[in-house]
Amino acid sequence: MIPTLEWLPNGVNFLDQTKLPLEETYVLATDYKQVATVIRDMIVRGAPAIGVSAAMGVALGVNQSHAKDIPTLNTEVAVICDTLAATRPTAVNLFWAIERMRQRYSALADANATIPEIKAALITESRLMYDEDITACKAMGAHGAELLPKQGTVLTHCNAGALATCGYGTALGVIRAAVERGHKIDVFADETRPYLQGARLTAWELLHDNIPTTVLCDNMAGSLMRQGKIQSVIVGADRIAANGDTANKIGTYSVAVLAKEHGIPFYVAAPLSTIDPATAHGDLIPIEQRSATEVTHSNGRQMTPNGAAIENPAFDVTPAKYITAIITERGILRAPYEQSIAEMMKQAASEPELAAI
Repeated sequence: MIPTLEWLPNGVNFLDQTKLPLEETYVLATDYKQVATVIRDMIVRGAPAIGVSAAMGVALGVNQSHAKDIPTLNTEVAVICDTLAATRPTAVNLFWAIERMRQRYSALADANATIPEIKAALITESRLMYDEDITACKAMGAHGAELLPKQGTVLTHCNAGALATCGYGTALGVIRAAVERGHKIDVFADETRPYLQGARLTAWELLHDNIPTTVLCDNMAGSLMRQGKIQSVIVGADRIAANGDTANKIGTYSVAVLAKEHGIPFYVAAPLSTIDPATAHGDLIPIEQRSATEVTHSNGRQMTPNGAAIENPAFDVTPAKYITAIITERGILRAPYEQSIAEMMKQAASEPELAAI
């Protein structure tokens, strides 16, 4: 599998996704502040990968602490967690992972564990989350593969593959699983402006797996749907509200509306950690606003006139009514999503041995 990130004795190693597809290089983050920079600058990206990166950032920060007592370490842990939480606001996996690490730390401190024991346990926890993410992606693939056509073309938007996770992928994991089962699938990858995750990343990793892939300009999807050239759409998610409304990379909403108009199934693939029961509906999901230079410049060259106003929201929200099904590691959710999501989250809470998978 593509090594998106890896815990090493001297830090966390990240595949630099800003350099793909032309350059395969790595960035070693040797402290938690560098992990925060890696997340903020999109060297690592994708909600599941961001979550595990943050967990490893917490473990790295605590492991490097020189605190001699728990009260001092408590203060340091709060700063570490707050620093990592401030990197990107939309991907709920970030906050889920930090909270899980915080709770693990608190349980150890309350049990009078020694500081060396706490450090070792947090490293183990973050590495466990890495393994769990890969397991979850493969489970999503198993659940979702049969939803895709036996033969046909599947459209995806942004990158929800191995590069967005710890391995295998969410939406692309479902595609991979379908191909592994013998489906004859070609992929249309929206270029995904302005950061071009589809053109740079999705195409790179699918071709790496010998899955036929065609890159589309973002404004081509509707025309191809009208011509009957797209049989299914599958995307990932950065946050799913309690009612099924889903935040994903900007442009996803337009694709969903077009799919609905043309009678094409529109699927979302995401782990349970991407579902945010505390957010009732999509209007409450915070949307990250990114630098204007991502729009004004391409490869360092200015593309827009000076003085032009720029909008650059990183995400939009697709209302649940446009979503045919949500594929998770525990199974497939269908409307009414308020009910199916609540039931699945309740089941996960009652089966702790599966809740983190």
